[in-house]
Amino acid sequence: TVSVINGEADTLTATIPVGGGQSGDPEGIAVNPLTDTIYVAETGGAVAVISGRTNTVAATIGLGGFPFEIATDPLTNTIYVTDIDNSAVSVISGRTETEVAVIAVGGPGPGIATDPLTNAIYVTNEGPQGGIVSVISGRTDTVAATVPVGNYPVGVATDPLPSTVYVA
Repeated sequence: TVSVINGEADTLTATIPVGGGQSGDPEGIAVNPLTDTIYVAETGGAVAVISGRTNTVAATIGLGGFPFEIATDPLTNTIYVTDIDNSAVSVISGRTETEVAVIAVGGPGPGIATDPLTNAIYVTNEGPQGGIVSVISGRTDTVAATVPVGNYPVGVATDPLPSTVYVA
């Protein structure tokens, strides 16, 4: 399930059933605040699309593989999902709610984050010589660079204003 918490009152306001059965269990979750849409990666090979207005599942997008973590770029209305089984990142159009590209990366870890100001996506993964972060161009849906980091990078976060990326 996805729990909805009112941030002003710090109370649970809804519980939304997702996943289960062939859809698998929910893992990663991300929000596009501009469209009031929530995206949930399900381990069975799908992404649940939740309407923030109604707190109901509006659609399910089949991807295959093992979707794990998810990030949105609200400015382009694009969703990025790591696929651990296929060492790839799926690109979903928020406008059409369809997969529009699959980008091969070196074996994605659980971390993925976007920088909407630069239209870049950062994905943690384990490379042949240790941990790396794949930098994906949102304009071309290709890996634009790889940056070596410490072994087993897990989390990644961006601060768009100084264009800084932090990796755990």
